[in-house]
Amino acid sequence: MMKSFRIVRAGLAFTAIMAALPADARVLDPAKPEDAVEVMKRAQCGPKDGTPAVYHWSGRIYSRVEGEPDRLLLAGEGMNIRQCVTVTDAKRGAGYRQVSREVMIFTDPKTGEIVRNWTNPWTGETVEVMHIANDPVNVPAAFPYGADGKPFRPGFRRMGPWLAMPMEVPLFYNNVLAGDYQDYVGGKYHAMEIFDFIAPAAEILDTRNPTAHPSISWVRISDWMPWMKMRGRQGQLVFNAVGTKLNSFDELPALLKDEIAARYPAYTQAPPTDDARPNETTWTAFRKWIDQRRQQQERRPAE
Repeated sequence: MMKSFRIVRAGLAFTAIMAALPADARVLDPAKPEDAVEVMKRAQCGPKDGTPAVYHWSGRIYSRVEGEPDRLLLAGEGMNIRQCVTVTDAKRGAGYRQVSREVMIFTDPKTGEIVRNWTNPWTGETVEVMHIANDPVNVPAAFPYGADGKPFRPGFRRMGPWLAMPMEVPLFYNNVLAGDYQDYVGGKYHAMEIFDFIAPAAEILDTRNPTAHPSISWVRISDWMPWMKMRGRQGQLVFNAVGTKLNSFDELPALLKDEIAARYPAYTQAPPTDDARPNETTWTAFRKWIDQRRQQQERRPAE
């Protein structure tokens, strides 16, 4: 009798749990283009349209110069705050658009303190540091099918209990700090950004979870930061960082939150979902930054 009672009680409890689940709850199949886009949205975005998501990362920055050992130059703490909105296209299907802004603060790898001025180890010159603050950093809309009708194939990899989402972004474009003849004499911005997201498959594929919280590895191989004032010196920077999606802005490290409050207050919120501004980069931001300082110097009265 007691055994039968326990079976009935268990059955009622299961029925109650199932009744509480969303009617459309299901397990996503990354092999299907529609589900693959939904998986990407769950990795990148908040639990629903217009709800912000915050990524935090922490890492180190090395030099890579031919003929000499790599040097640890700086460390860094960064964040990106974004939100997404559903978009639809008659031919490409239902997808999403992501808008964001991001900050990365350069720190001393030994003390963890924010670096305001940096002594260039090659030239001996002390320069003012321009921290990364790009607004906006928006992403084109992602759809299950391309304009040519080809299905979205992001290359997700199931690895035991994990779903890995590798993404390589080769960059090669005109450097806004150079002239109009870059195809002939060089000066292109040449970099590679590598984003490797990984999430528990049970979390990211099960829509009973409103969103997912992947971990991320981020590597960037790029030219020198323009504020380093390298004057064309051969070499590159290698950024290596790890991070994760947080539950909220409040979970960011105090160093980042304090710096944002003091210097970048707009970065507590994502841009509006209809943001149509061109993206900011380190190079476009630096041009504005250096032009502003030159104007300030020109306005100073002669001594």
